Amino acid sequence: MPLCCRHGRQHTIAPSNVNFRANIWALKMEGCTHIVVTTACGSLREEIEPGDIVVLDQFIDRTTKRQQTFYNGTPSCLPGVCHIPMAEPFCGRTREVLIDISRKLGIKCHSKGTMITIEGPRFSSKAESHMFRLWGADVINMTTVPEVVLAKEAGLCYASLAMATDFDCWKEHEEAVSVDKVLKTLKENANKATSILLTAIPQIAAMDWTDTIQNMKCTAELSVMLPRH
Repeated sequence: MPLCCRHGRQHTIAPSNVNFRANIWALKMEGCTHIVVTTACGSLREEIEPGDIVVLDQFIDRTTKRQQTFYNGTPSCLPGVCHIPMAEPFCGRTREVLIDISRKLGIKCHSKGTMITIEGPRFSSKAESHMFRLWGADVINMTTVPEVVLAKEAGLCYASLAMATDFDCWKEHEEAVSVDKVLKTLKENANKATSILLTAIPQIAAMDWTDTIQNMKCTAELSVMLPRH
C-alpha cells in the first residue's frame, strides 16, 4: 500500500513535524503488510540523473528531532526498548518486484542506492553535499528516516521508489536545487512512479508472503527487551 501525503495535501507540514509514527501505526492497524512509498530526492551521483528512479537498499541518518521508535518509555507507547536490526532496512523481495517491473516497463531504474536523510526543511550547503558524497550516499531527501525504521519495528515490508529531481548543489556548472526545480521535475516524471506502482501492487498481492511476513514479525518481536517484574 502506498503511503502518500506525508506533508499534507497542501504541503503544510514540515519534514520534522510529520507524524511518522501515527502514519505507520495506522497502516499496521488497518492490516497492511506492505508499504511501498515514493519520495523526491536529490542526486549525489553523476549517473543518477533527474527523472531517474532509484530503488533504495540502504540509508544514512542525519536527522536530529524525530521520534524513531514506538518504544520510547512513555506511558502512551509500547512497553520495553526495541533494538531493531537495520542491516537490511528495505524488504528485499518487494524491491525485486519493483526493479523487475521498472525494467519491463522500460523505465530507467537504479537497482540500489543509499539515501541520506537530512532534517530539513532547508537544503544542504555545498560543503555538506560534497561530504555526503564522500560518505557513500547516492541520493538525499528529508523523509526516509524514520519511516523505514518504524516500518521495520512494526514488522511491515517496506520499499521505496526514490525519484531524482536535481543534483542537490555539489555539481559544478549545474543549477542548485530549488523548490521550483523539484516541482517541475516531479510533474514531468510522476507518471513513471505511478506506472510502477499500478503494476506492482496487484503483483505483490498475488504473491505468497507468508514466510516473509512471519520473519518480519519475529524479528520485530525478538528485538524488544521488556522490563523484568
